[in-house]
Amino acid sequence: MFDYVIVGAGSAGCVLAHRLSADPTVKVALLEAGSRDWNPFIHMPTGMKVLVGGKSVNWHFETEPQQHMGGRRLFWPRGKVLGGSSAINGMVYIRGHRSDYDSWAQSGCRGWSWDEVLPYFTRSEHNERLSDQFHGQGGPLNVQDFAQPNPLVDVFIKAGVEAGLPHTPDFNDGEHLQGVGTYQRTCKNNRRWSTARAFLGASEGRTNLTVITKAQATRVITKAGRATGVEIMRAGKREVIGASREVILAGGAVNSPQLLLLSGIGPANDLHGLGIPVVQDLPGVGRNLQDHLGIGLYYECPAKVSYDELMTPWGQISTLARYWFTRKGAGASHGFESGGYASSRPGLEAPDLQFFYLSSLAVDHGRQHLGGKGSQLDFYPVRPSSRGHIGLHSADPLAHPLIQPNYLEAADDLEVMVESILIGREIFAAKAFDGYRGREVRPGPDCSSREAIRTYIRTKAETAYHPVGTARMGTDPMAVVSPDLKVHGLDGLRVVDASIMPTVVSGNTNAPTIMIAEKASDMILGSGLPMRAAAE
Repeated sequence: MFDYVIVGAGSAGCVLAHRLSADPTVKVALLEAGSRDWNPFIHMPTGMKVLVGGKSVNWHFETEPQQHMGGRRLFWPRGKVLGGSSAINGMVYIRGHRSDYDSWAQSGCRGWSWDEVLPYFTRSEHNERLSDQFHGQGGPLNVQDFAQPNPLVDVFIKAGVEAGLPHTPDFNDGEHLQGVGTYQRTCKNNRRWSTARAFLGASEGRTNLTVITKAQATRVITKAGRATGVEIMRAGKREVIGASREVILAGGAVNSPQLLLLSGIGPANDLHGLGIPVVQDLPGVGRNLQDHLGIGLYYECPAKVSYDELMTPWGQISTLARYWFTRKGAGASHGFESGGYASSRPGLEAPDLQFFYLSSLAVDHGRQHLGGKGSQLDFYPVRPSSRGHIGLHSADPLAHPLIQPNYLEAADDLEVMVESILIGREIFAAKAFDGYRGREVRPGPDCSSREAIRTYIRTKAETAYHPVGTARMGTDPMAVVSPDLKVHGLDGLRVVDASIMPTVVSGNTNAPTIMIAEKASDMILGSGLPMRAAAE
């Protein structure tokens, strides 16, 4: 029997395990369906290209056919390993805009405004470059610049400025997102610094923390309105892991609602239809799914500077060898070295487009290549209006869930993406790209009308890996958890991961998910940081 059982050793679960087990009198179990993070490509920044497309540490999910995207099923990679998606992601450290969090608080989630969550961002962080009221020093999560960016990064930033965007040195102060610049990343000594490395690594040797891998949770066990443990499958056998205080779901925006539904917690009519006994009728479980949908703009590069120059067999071998022996070179790059934010139209409180500049012509999550040598700009609307849901195909706990993001259901999302292509072409047309700009490979010069661009987006857009919202916090009837992240109507059960976000933040979701777990750990332990205290 444990005091706390945490389901999911990803971006949130590793943080929770570290913080809760800091009390030696508390017994904590951390359950992970995947294996330990032994795969060497996890720790090599450029190795994400292998991990995202592979199956060894990846749930390898797929969406339902998308009605507004020609019936396509989209590939949804999610981490299945210690560290979760922080072990296979692009490592970009982004928090979003102040208004993202202030809107949560204004919707009834007291305690979640920007000023109230900022101390939890800074508590986690050890920033190698920035030290001010917005950044932390001494936290477990190492945040660094890439010391040797591709030469095209400077070209891109100059082009962005020439296209009318400011140069932004820090995208994480909550205010100044608009502009172009380099991205910071969760790495240390040019190695990926996942939450498993950062937080579990800091907990190594604690006898009161038990990490159980290859243990897939199949059901939350409840008795008399209280969660008492978790049923798991391990080595083909069912086991029960008991919790005397709390069960905490940290499986992410796909796995956490799936487990709730399998446990009889969700919309009663849906559960009845699958033959699952209803424990708690919560109509919002699995609903409110939001994700960032990305689209790319690709140009050839006549100069021999793009990472595509290394795509030959010898180039790949030399890149690997240099990295393993020196931790330098292209192998140390996470790819997403620079980017920025722009507004699709004037008058917005905050920019509604984020973009990433990559020195490569890789497509389809890095699983394919357009051939030749070049670079790309990938865009996505940061505040999409489309909403989808997570559900069950059956009551089989080992089956993949139903994933229906409903991309482009809202016409506004498509129009913002059309504007992103136009903005990207302005950047590539800037003088700074002279000598580095060849022909437009995709969508191509023939794709000039808005309708042609719409067709291109419907045909080629892909997930940007930021699903959230499927166990939304709030106080209304469709909310799944309260602002202290307790599941409505049940004792001893919380959800702590990206699924609790009422709305997706304006950017990558890894850093906000870590923040959520930091704040939740204080809620669970009954402690708390005074507002902005850790930033002062």
